[in-house]
Amino acid sequence: MFITKIGIDLGTCNSLVFVPKKGVVLCEPSVVAVSLNENRILAVGEAAKEMTGRTPDTIRVYRPLSEGVIADYRITLAMIRYFLRRIIPKYQFLKPEVLVSVPAGITSTERRAMVEATHQAGARAAYVAKEPILAAIGAGIPINSTSGHMIVNIGGGTTEVAVISMGGIVVATSLRVAGDKMDQAISDYIKKKHNLAVGETTAEEIKMKIGTAMPEKTEVMMEVRGRDLIHGLPKNIKLSSNELVQAMEEPIDEILFTIKSVLRETPPELSADIMDKGMILAGGGALLRNIDQRISQAIGVPCFVADDPLTCVVRGAGVVLDSLEVFKRSIMSKK
Repeated sequence: MFITKIGIDLGTCNSLVFVPKKGVVLCEPSVVAVSLNENRILAVGEAAKEMTGRTPDTIRVYRPLSEGVIADYRITLAMIRYFLRRIIPKYQFLKPEVLVSVPAGITSTERRAMVEATHQAGARAAYVAKEPILAAIGAGIPINSTSGHMIVNIGGGTTEVAVISMGGIVVATSLRVAGDKMDQAISDYIKKKHNLAVGETTAEEIKMKIGTAMPEKTEVMMEVRGRDLIHGLPKNIKLSSNELVQAMEEPIDEILFTIKSVLRETPPELSADIMDKGMILAGGGALLRNIDQRISQAIGVPCFVADDPLTCVVRGAGVVLDSLEVFKRSIMSKK
């Protein structure tokens, strides 16, 4: 069976690929390992992520996307090409149309770079669509209705906050604080409080296992291994989930401030709709325990986590691919 259309959620942390009638066919970390001596790509995705923090000087592990946009063009191109080769059958000679998600605050230069990289990777036609719109479609929000809907998409590199009505974005802000900054905050907290150095992979694992946005009555404990900063030797410590509330306070407060600033700019009629329906959380960051309660408590607006928030954007891309001609006119820009 030929694949004529592909949707890609090219995230800072994870990349997901959607094929119509098949669903999400690929979910891999946005990581590439390169051999510096031979200038050759050794691994992409999961295999490359496992090398993070464990490589000799001759191998470098890159995350080619920074804050939702291309930071290293050549490596991003190689990553998109790898994803397409994994999905498109070898006997298929017809190139597919590819739709890629981009942050709402993307510049025209960044957009052009993304379209160009997708073309060079093997797409017949490349389109970009804004993440908040795709996340809203994937979360089941009727974006074409006249009432207002608010979507908060917390990814790895960016947090997208948008108010959507009648198929378009009314107010939107793209904040370059999200999951990565939370990992960094955890790492910094452990360094300052426990004199222990931990890698970014360990910090992410701590966040996923015991991370919470609000203190809980029953604390969850986790043993963390790292390097003692005083003696330079390996050391184990016990970390509680409630400590992480303190550790991640700054990035979460920045996200809350952004949501408030978007609500301040929202027309009164749409504000009333949002108060009535609540806001929807999407993206991998929505999986952080109690984040919906924390937002709801701070903003005073009901907050709900979308079904399977991690795949919202790519599932939205799938819906757009099904009726590409209709959406071409409204939410996308073609090269």
